[in-house]
This record gives sequence, C-alpha cells and structure tokens, in this order.
Amino acid sequence: MPGQACVAGLLPSLSSSATTVTYPSSYSNFIAGWEKKLPNGPAVLVPGKLDLFTNVADGRWSARPNTILVDSEQLESGEAMSDDFRKIAAREIEEFKAEYRTRFPERDPGKLTDEDVLREVMNTVGKPGKLGEQVRCVVSVSMLTEGWDANTVSHILGIRAFGTQLLCEQVVGRGLRRRSFALNEQGHFEPEYAEVYGVPFSFIPTDGSTPAPRPTKPVTRVRALEDRAALEMRFPRLLGYRYDLPPEKLEATFTDDSRLVLTTANVPTETENAPIVGESSFHSLADLKLRREQEIDFVLARHLLETFFRDGEGNIKPWLFPELLRIVREWRHGGWLVCQDDTFPQMVLFAESATAAAEKIYRSIVAATPGAKMLKPILYPYDTEGSTRYVDFDTTRPVYATDPEKCQISHVVADTDSWEQKTAQALESMKGEVCAYFKNHHVGFTIPYVMNGQQRNYTPDFVVRLGAPGGEWNLILEVTGEKRPDKEAKTATARTLWVPAVNNHGGMAEISTRARSGCFL
Repeated sequence: MPGQACVAGLLPSLSSSATTVTYPSSYSNFIAGWEKKLPNGPAVLVPGKLDLFTNVADGRWSARPNTILVDSEQLESGEAMSDDFRKIAAREIEEFKAEYRTRFPERDPGKLTDEDVLREVMNTVGKPGKLGEQVRCVVSVSMLTEGWDANTVSHILGIRAFGTQLLCEQVVGRGLRRRSFALNEQGHFEPEYAEVYGVPFSFIPTDGSTPAPRPTKPVTRVRALEDRAALEMRFPRLLGYRYDLPPEKLEATFTDDSRLVLTTANVPTETENAPIVGESSFHSLADLKLRREQEIDFVLARHLLETFFRDGEGNIKPWLFPELLRIVREWRHGGWLVCQDDTFPQMVLFAESATAAAEKIYRSIVAATPGAKMLKPILYPYDTEGSTRYVDFDTTRPVYATDPEKCQISHVVADTDSWEQKTAQALESMKGEVCAYFKNHHVGFTIPYVMNGQQRNYTPDFVVRLGAPGGEWNLILEVTGEKRPDKEAKTATARTLWVPAVNNHGGMAEISTRARSGCFL
C-alpha cells in the first residue's frame, strides 16, 4: 500500500477496564522496531518484523513513522504524559513536531504540547496532506472504544481480554467507517470490508464462509488543495429572486397567471394508516377545514412580507403588512383561488400551496407597480456564500487531473467520457483569457428556477474566471449536446433572473453567462 492515500491499520485494542495502564512497548517494538543497547558498543536499531509497518529502514529511523503508540486516556486526561509514555513516544512526538514546522511555517510549534501533536496525528490518520498521512499502524491503549473516526481502518487485532461484550462491539465499530460514499450504477454504496482478529463478538453471525467481495471501481479523492488557495472561487447561494419596488402604495393586477387551482391530484384529502401491528386508521382534513378563512389571508400576507419585502440588510418592512393583507383578500375573494374536486380554501395553508400562492400574488404586485423595479437575489439566511475551498469527496466517475495553475480542485469529475475532459483541456489551454475555473460537481453552486410550476435547482457545468482589460468576469458555462425544454428554462433563468439579480446586489463579482448546444470546443 505504499504511495496510496490510505492506512492498512493493525490496531490492537486493549481493555479499558484496567486502572493501572501498562504501555505495550513490546507490541510496538515487535511491529515498528526498537533501539538495542549493546554491552560494549553503541546502540543499534533493530527493524520491526513487519516490513509494511516498520519505522527502521537502512539502519536508521524513518523520517515519517509508519507505526505509532498512543493512549487515549493520557491524551484526554488533561494531565502531562507519564514519564514512561513520554519515553516510549518521544521519537514520534519530535518527528511530527519537525513535520509541523515544515508544513506550517507561520505557526509556532513551541506552543504545542506533546498531547496536542499526538492528538493531531490520531485525528488525521490516513488523510493526505495531514500529519497522520503516513501512519499505517496504531498500537493503542483504550482508543478503539472511543469516537475515533479514521475511515481507513482495514484490520483490527485485539490482544487483551475484553471486560464486556459492549467493548467488543465498540472496537468493531472502528472498522465500520466508510471510505467511499460514491454511488455505483444502481445508486447504492459498494460494500466495504474490514478484517477483525481476536475480538469475540456475537451480535453478527460468524459461522460459515463469506464469498469474496467483488472488485470495486477505482475511487478518486477530489478535494481543494491548500497550495492552490490563490485559485479559490466564491459564489453566492440563492434561494430565489425578488424586486425592489418603489416606495409608493402597493397595488396588484390579477390575470390568468394569478389563478391557483387546488385539486386532490396535488393534495390528498384522506389517508389510510395501516401499520404492521395494530388496527388501521383513516385520517382526513376535517380539522383543517374548521380553521377560519381569515387565517389564509394572514398566513399569505406574512409569507409575502417575510420572503419578498425586505431591505438591503435583510430586515422585513412591517409597515407593508396591511397593504399586503388587503391585496391577499382581493386575490382570494376575486375568485383567483379555485377549489376543485373535494378541496376547500384552507388547504392553501399547506406550505407548498402557500408558497405557490404567494409567488403568484407577488408577480401580480410587480406587474401593477409603476416606476423602476430592480431585481435582487434572495440569499440563504446563514450561508450566503459558497467556495471551492470546501470541496472534499470521493468518486468512482471518470476524472481529469486539473492544471495546478488553473483550478483549486484537484480533478474535474466527468459526466461523459470526453466532453467535460475536452472542456477542461480547452480552458487550461487559454493561458491569457482564463484565470481560474472549476467543474461544478459537489461544489454547491445552484441556480433556482421554476418549471411547470415546480421550484427546482439548476447546476451549471463549469464556472470560469475570465481576465479582461477592465477587470475579471465570471462565466457560467453549460456543456450540452441537445436542446431540451428543461435546459432552455435553466439557461433562460440564469440569463434573465440570476445574473441581473446577482449583479444588482452590489456586493458580488460581475457575472456573465453563455450556453451553447454541442461541445464547448
């Protein structure tokens, strides 16, 4: 496994019931190697018995140890390490402190305690670019019965007796952390396995043989790289769009587009609950029908106020509530709320129907309001901005390794066999025009749009930062091979709503859009 971003852990678990801890230095020495003092000469290094895990190579200690010794009770106690433990782990501590100085020159390693360093190593076992990246084996005391989330554990070896069955189950759980969350062609996770030795447990049947697992597809880790931080690209996260209306009195002009039809095709009026055990029961909307119709007006007016009528700082404009309440009443009493089949007006109180009604009323207000209207974005309340620096996931899809001077993300994840790869190559070849780009896969950049009355999110293929004489611009790029109504709705929304709303916000970079059929080239 050398060279792979994984850890094949031989992880002995020791009973945590003992009150006096004896450090298993003999286990660590056997696996990792040890220093032997000769009676009439200098000490010599004895390599470990397992080549994959030994810390001794060519008669000297390795620059990065493959095996470490750790005791979680010592780490979490808040007390200084015992002299015995400090002596056993001294070399590992010093080596990782040296590595810390190399990786983070702006930080002061002198302020780190030994416990801080070892805790960081344990928290990053098998993680590329971290202090514990090269660790393949952990000899531990009491660690495997606690919440340790290394997801690269492949082998567990218990050496001492366990006090309870629960401890056995907790130890086995250390090997049940998934390495890959990439879905296969059926939309399911591929099975993963861990070998467990010397740990008796009865909650999982162990009799008989298990067929060998099928070979899985190669998994690629896609992540933002720290050494490419200068290529970070940020983007706004939108929930929808609104208009900044002039401060005059609000009016509404209702048309056929303002009509909302309630039918049993969208909202069931009766539900049968048939549990596996117990009697069946029928539920209806009789209780909802008893609610006053005036409540509809207040709920919709509040929805309009909280969603569409806010100032630049996100505060609602409460003085507009009476006017909105009047408009909602005109909408409902004017016959624009139509009840078909066995529905009734109170059914508009359901969240989905209330949202649709509020949007129709709001568009009627915008159409009737004179003067200039400025389109503005509705941002996520507590997460207004996304970034490429948060990308970190595994995939089994085809990938293309990106240019370190063009993209912060390590790979482009392709939806086809060639189109996305060719697009990335073309973008990287534009040395003077393209400053940075990213493939919008698991990045979180979406454009809200409406199609057939349903709210959806459009995920563009690429976002490109272009260099221009007047500054930098962001290009939303869609790679497609056919014209479909849904794609036309997506690109039209991006061009006519998303781009103007973001540019009118005033606090975001200028955006331009382009969508073409066929290959980008």
